[in-house]
Amino acid sequence: MNEIPRQEYPRPQFERENWYNLNGIWEFEFDFGASGRDRGLLNPQKEYSRQILVPFCPESELSGIGYKDFMPAVWYRRKFDLPKEAKTGRTLLHFGAVDYDSEVWVNGVSVGRHRGGYTSFTYDITDALADGENIITVCAEDDSRGQLNPSGKQCFVYNSIGCHYTRTTGIWQTVWIECVPNTYLSDFRLVPDAENGTLAIEAFLQGYVPGTFLTAKAFLDGEEEAEVTVKANASTVRTMLTVKNLKLWEPDSPVLYDLTFTLKTPDGDTDRVKSYFGLRTVSIDGKKVLINGKPVFQRLVLDQGFYPDGIYTAPTDEALKRDIELSMELGFNGARLHQKVFEQRFLYWADKLGYLVWGEMPSWGVEPSLPGALGAFLPEWMEAVERDFNAPSIIGWCPFNEVWGESGNGFMEQTLAMTYRVTKALDPTRPVIDSSGGYHGQTDIYDTHDYEQDGKVFAERYRPGSTLYDEREGRQHYDGCAPVMVSEFGGIRWADSEEGWGYGEAPKTEREFIDRFYSLTDTLLRNPDHMGFCYTQLYDVEQEKNGLYRYDRTPKFDTAEIAGALKKKAAIEE
Repeated sequence: MNEIPRQEYPRPQFERENWYNLNGIWEFEFDFGASGRDRGLLNPQKEYSRQILVPFCPESELSGIGYKDFMPAVWYRRKFDLPKEAKTGRTLLHFGAVDYDSEVWVNGVSVGRHRGGYTSFTYDITDALADGENIITVCAEDDSRGQLNPSGKQCFVYNSIGCHYTRTTGIWQTVWIECVPNTYLSDFRLVPDAENGTLAIEAFLQGYVPGTFLTAKAFLDGEEEAEVTVKANASTVRTMLTVKNLKLWEPDSPVLYDLTFTLKTPDGDTDRVKSYFGLRTVSIDGKKVLINGKPVFQRLVLDQGFYPDGIYTAPTDEALKRDIELSMELGFNGARLHQKVFEQRFLYWADKLGYLVWGEMPSWGVEPSLPGALGAFLPEWMEAVERDFNAPSIIGWCPFNEVWGESGNGFMEQTLAMTYRVTKALDPTRPVIDSSGGYHGQTDIYDTHDYEQDGKVFAERYRPGSTLYDEREGRQHYDGCAPVMVSEFGGIRWADSEEGWGYGEAPKTEREFIDRFYSLTDTLLRNPDHMGFCYTQLYDVEQEKNGLYRYDRTPKFDTAEIAGALKKKAAIEE
């Protein structure tokens, strides 16, 4: 447990040179009564009974703890020496994600509280620092059995059951420190225009002083493509780059431009940030979803983002990349990142590899018919959309999954409608599905979930020219105009033993599985009115045995046969 895990920079689209990884061994304590504040766990003299390997959650084996029962609250503590660069300017403490409601102290001073288990947050800890040794303390409270806690696929009972899996509590992504000048970049939004070869930039400054200038430069293969310098007249700066050589980001050719920002104040303080972007636009034309003006059939797979040894946290950066490669080897060109906000390193590899993804919120755990649902759900979802806005691989948003039926009191409808509208206000550049496979109120794409296992029945439901099959017909109506996809189907059970959960009766032979897979996918590939599909799922997760790979990512079937079925679409289109 001595080696520091996950040493790569955690935020590839906003990278600074001077940073300090705080992953590794932390002191750890259970707080089953959520009474740690009263019992003095904030006192640096109070001994903690355990150690944990951050960033792995205490439920995971990689953490060194592996405790699977409910933990209402947990505490972390570690010491660190103040970097020399922190003597001037500001010191920022970053958390990739902490599940769920966390408070952070530095040297006993509370520096902030964050609610939400999936989104990143940052605290300016400058005023709490001491010379030499410092102490960070974190308390994380988590109630995954509540009805107003977005918990996704984390199981609400002791044992994992069905499509609910081992829970995650506390820190589960990288913790790090950055030293910045008094005036620094806190964030930026990048809006590409593929047709015109431009990149609109909206940069946000902290500690703004008059006379500050921002320079942005774009590079392609080491050659400068564009440069602009603008004077900052306020804490928000807007400008635009126009590249010399227009090359687009597309699934089969994911060209990325390098991007640098330099912020300089009149007294010479300089903040430098490295980033990248892809020139890519997403639009809708009738029933087609277009990427850079061309229809691309989305052969998606459901990816849950779980790992046998790390639960929510990939053991290595290479494991994140490998999941995408495994999917692409089967012939998929993208994924629904299902019921989880994936870490930014996964999106980085999707950007690099040309992998199309739908960003989702872990909406399970929130009952949308309750009056407090919007307040519990929307702030964290807004953080997720804002955090990942710049990723070219994200080609759509899906805040809710499988919300069925009207509530009778109107809260559910209001929650879905408001979430859709806020998402579109935050990001008008991508389509939004209000509730995947469930009740549709206001949506850009009309999708359904269908786990029918009989290929003939499935073919009749989705034959070309047929009305979209929807078992909720009568409460909602497809107008025949919007893009359509079956965003969950398949889920064919295939386990190495009699144990395991999946959809339908398990095939008796591998040939029978392949034939069923062919029959289901071929129906959707041949329907010209569908813009894509999403197969359930890429790999098994714990007791759910309907993946195309096992939980350890070893293949169950001949990958060439699976890929042969999925790549038929290209031949059909030709």
